[in-house]
Amino acid sequence: MTKTTDFGFQKVAEDEKARKVGEVFDSVASRYDLMNDLMSAGLHRLWKRFAVEQSMTRPGERVLDVAGGTGDLTQLFAQRVGSRGSVIITDINGPMLLRGRDRLLDAGLIVPTVQCDAEKLPFPNQHFDCVCVAFGLRNMTHKDTAIAEMHRVLRPGGRLLVLEFSRIWQPLAPLYDAYSFQVLPRLGKLITDDADSYRYLAESIRMHPDQETLKKMMQDAGLERVEYFNLAAGVVALHRGIRF
Repeated sequence: MTKTTDFGFQKVAEDEKARKVGEVFDSVASRYDLMNDLMSAGLHRLWKRFAVEQSMTRPGERVLDVAGGTGDLTQLFAQRVGSRGSVIITDINGPMLLRGRDRLLDAGLIVPTVQCDAEKLPFPNQHFDCVCVAFGLRNMTHKDTAIAEMHRVLRPGGRLLVLEFSRIWQPLAPLYDAYSFQVLPRLGKLITDDADSYRYLAESIRMHPDQETLKKMMQDAGLERVEYFNLAAGVVALHRGIRF
């Protein structure tokens, strides 16, 4: 029997999800940053800065930016770890990774870029001081496997940061739903000529584990002192766990 998983509100075969998610990001890569600014009124930049601040990274450390897309977090981490440290950016999607590489080069940063599946990271055990995934975990087929892989490549004392859309404060949910399912697809159609990809975005957020469930998943993977910070009334949450 074919195993299925969520693709937004649809059920698809597990081996089909990565391809379908890839098609979404192939479509939106060229306008991804503009849409992020418009969708969040620029707040995504503050959320990412907050994540880097909470990462506890120091000069000279090694950082892995998983599903790093167009490189916003990679650039912030590179500034933080300095010339003695290192940052690697990965993404499963080629067009997104190429756009990230080009943006980083424009900023004067030469950063290793690796196209790979977060569920099969091509890095040795206990290699990184910090691993971060921002707005990428919800698109992964086996989230528990991806979290376990990120735990595997962390050294003892290393931190995993997961920045992701989450469950909004309930009294605001009707307004948020109206924005997500009415305004967002129309904005996607106007800016990228692709309403369906942004409809998938809204659906994927609703299917993603809530704050407490994701915390439990990280604990089950072996991370300790797991905590989360709600941002924008829970529209986004930052989870942080430590490997001991």
